[in-house]
Amino acid sequence: MKILRLLHRWSGGLIGLLLAVLGLTGALLVHEDAFLRATVPHAADAQRQDVATLAAAATRIFAAQERPRSIVLATERKGLHKLSYPGETQKGAYADQDGAIVQAWTSNWARPEIWLFDLHHHLFAGDVGDIVGGIAGLAGLAFVVTGLILWWPTRRMFQLRAWPRMMKRAAIVHHHRDLGVLVAPLLVLSLTTGATMNLKWFSQALRAPFTAPAAMDKASAAPKIKGGKLAADLDWGKVIGQAQARFPGAEVRTIGLPAKTGGLVAIRLRQQAEWLPNGRTMAWFDPATGKMVASRDAQGMPLGSRITNADFPLHAAKVGGLAYRLVMTVSGLALTLLGSLAVVTFWGNPSGLPKRRKKKAVKVKPTPEPATVQA
Repeated sequence: MKILRLLHRWSGGLIGLLLAVLGLTGALLVHEDAFLRATVPHAADAQRQDVATLAAAATRIFAAQERPRSIVLATERKGLHKLSYPGETQKGAYADQDGAIVQAWTSNWARPEIWLFDLHHHLFAGDVGDIVGGIAGLAGLAFVVTGLILWWPTRRMFQLRAWPRMMKRAAIVHHHRDLGVLVAPLLVLSLTTGATMNLKWFSQALRAPFTAPAAMDKASAAPKIKGGKLAADLDWGKVIGQAQARFPGAEVRTIGLPAKTGGLVAIRLRQQAEWLPNGRTMAWFDPATGKMVASRDAQGMPLGSRITNADFPLHAAKVGGLAYRLVMTVSGLALTLLGSLAVVTFWGNPSGLPKRRKKKAVKVKPTPEPATVQA
């Protein structure tokens, strides 16, 4: 138990701040749509999913002088289309549902929700940041397990507090221990789903009992069909209409142009049973003719793949409405508090041993000499 406590303390002291950053940014990103509705014009507009409106917007957007690579369409909670541009550029834009640009940026720093996502998901370090964040998630899971083990002998001292009784080491450690136990189920959920999204091998290991990794890769692979040259006057009404006819009742979520010559136009749809905001149901089209050449029903994917598709909506609170968003906000704030206070208590006293108080020197008063009696 002594060694376990030492490992828990030192690990928390070294990466506690990173977990605190991930927790705080995650709690803020849960409310991204509400922030956009309050700050960006037309973000509060009602969602429109009719073919005519979608086709007109796509035609206008893709006809621009600088053509975007893809469009993420408006949702019920955010009435804006989000445009992404090709290459390594950080250029992006929001457009209203008629296809008019309402806000554009050339740097991630121009939009708080963009750089917050980059910090939370990539740690401003791209693919390397993904791996570091995934490892931090696994470390967080280890903290939860070891914390529960260390808490068990002190379970009778449990107290429900949102904040330490006083900012002294003993009170902070007591609060850290009890708060960690209280939010442990939420932390396991958010840390596990975060790690699976960043570390493919970890995700495959968890889903291997349900579906072999090779089968999941095959189910999510794009069709090996060569497309023609992108037509300048592609009929987007025809393209979107075919996708909706193939999957009646599904919501059209993204429209993507070919990444290179010979690629296909890709449309993602979300069926009612799918939790993933943009769905995993797919339809592919020849960019020269607009003819559908392949499709994929997300409901027919292997069980392991369908479980994987639930990671993001559970992690980012894209299901369950306001109640679940508040729950995941609590999870993020709790992780922030646990990580930051762990760093404070550790670096204030890395050994974990109680500090000895210096004994005050006691001054001894000299004994007065007895008075002499003169004869």
